[in-house]
Amino acid sequence: MIPLKDSNPTERFPVITVAFIILNILVFLYQASLGDDTVESFVGAFSLVPARLFHAGTALPGPVPVGITIFTSQFLHGGLLHLSGNMLYLWIFGNNVEDAMGKFRFIVFYLLCGALASMAHALMNDRSNIPMIGASGAISGILGAYVLLYPKARILTLFTLGFFVRMIEVPAIMVLGFWLVFQFLNALVASGAGGVAWYAHIGGFLAGLALIILFKRSDVPLWGKRGYRTL
Repeated sequence: MIPLKDSNPTERFPVITVAFIILNILVFLYQASLGDDTVESFVGAFSLVPARLFHAGTALPGPVPVGITIFTSQFLHGGLLHLSGNMLYLWIFGNNVEDAMGKFRFIVFYLLCGALASMAHALMNDRSNIPMIGASGAISGILGAYVLLYPKARILTLFTLGFFVRMIEVPAIMVLGFWLVFQFLNALVASGAGGVAWYAHIGGFLAGLALIILFKRSDVPLWGKRGYRTL
C-alpha cells in the first residue's frame, strides 16, 4: 500500500515540513553534483557508522564527530527513489503532526525521533561499518505520532497485489499498522544484512508513539476526536 494523500486538513501552513523537504532536496542535489570519489567521502563523513559509535578503537574514525552524524545522516539519501519515497511520506503525514505541535516543537521532535531511530539501528548492528543515511527514521517518528493523533483519518492509497491495482481509501491506522508490520517482518528476515535500516524505522515509530504525548499542544486530543473532510 502506497499512501498518496490524506483527508486531514491543517489549520496552519506547514512551514517546517516544507523547509525539511527543501533541505533534503538541496542536500541531495549537492550530493549529485559531486564526483564519485568526492560523494563517497562526503557521505562517509556525514553518515552514521555504528562501529564508530560503539567501538571507536576498532573502526576507522570519521572527520565529523560521531554524535553530530546522528543528525547529519538524516539529511543524506542513497538515490532519487529513496529521497522521493521519504519526502512523499513527510509531506502527507508531517504537515498534520507539525500542526499539532507548533513549529519549534516539531523541529525538536523530528530531530529527536531521527536520533533515536539511528540509535536503534546502531544498537542492533553495533559492529557494522556500513554507513546509515536517510530521513526515514525521523519520518517513522512522524508516522507513530500521526497514528495516535489521527487514526481515523482517511488515506488515499495505491493498493497493488500482482496485476490488481486500485486506488482505495483506508483509515490511517490500517495503512500505518500495515507499514509497521512490514518493518518487523523485514527486520526479522534481513537479520543484520545491509540495505534498509529496518530497526531504525521501528525505533523511530516507537519514539514517535512515546513522544507525541509530550510534544503535542495541550488543546490537541489523541485518537482523532475531530471531524474529517472527504477526499
